[in-house]
Amino acid sequence: MLRENLESVEAKIQAACDRAGRKRDEVTLIAVSKTKPVSMLKEAYDLGVRIFGENKVQEIRDKYEVLPKDIEWHMIGHLQTNKVKYIVDKVKLIHSVDSLKLAETIEKEAEKHNCISDILLEVNVAEEESKFGLKTDEVLPVYEKILQYSHINVRGLMTIAPFVENPEKNRAIFADLHKLYVDIKEKNIDNDTVSILSMGMTNDYEVAIEEGATMVRIGTGIFGARDYSI
Repeated sequence: MLRENLESVEAKIQAACDRAGRKRDEVTLIAVSKTKPVSMLKEAYDLGVRIFGENKVQEIRDKYEVLPKDIEWHMIGHLQTNKVKYIVDKVKLIHSVDSLKLAETIEKEAEKHNCISDILLEVNVAEEESKFGLKTDEVLPVYEKILQYSHINVRGLMTIAPFVENPEKNRAIFADLHKLYVDIKEKNIDNDTVSILSMGMTNDYEVAIEEGATMVRIGTGIFGARDYSI
């Protein structure tokens, strides 16, 4: 099942890139492995997957210990300040920085661990009350403050679009985030660290790619339905 799922996702990513006139290597696939057992991650690893996204700090810690060390771990879920210390030196990228307070904590913990933390600013483009994230007009002020930190690199932006049956309904959200991403890239002319736009999940990643996503986060499309009892 996993092999077929991965092949199907890969074909859809390629098709979306073709439609948008983009190269396939412009889009990074993150296999969202939250709630999935280590055995399933090993199977995906054996099929060539090296980038996994997790929602919970404890799952990253547990899986990090037992899986190969060439895996790139991405923290894609809401991150509490008191949990930062457990993963700051284990994850390649934190997608979900949604406040200056969290950024300050990451800066302090990265300094203690003598590492540089790559992060994305999470933007709640749709302003859904049930979701975390900065409002669109808060992003630039927060970004400019974080630029003063020496142990954080802001690599780009992330959003979790609303769950919709028709992915076309999220096109405007992805387009709006892409505009903001371009604005930030233009302000960042002294260096080119801003290069990531993380948007699109199983139900809408093709539209996200057409609108400029450089990372898509796919769980169900690869691993099957989540077990919500965990």
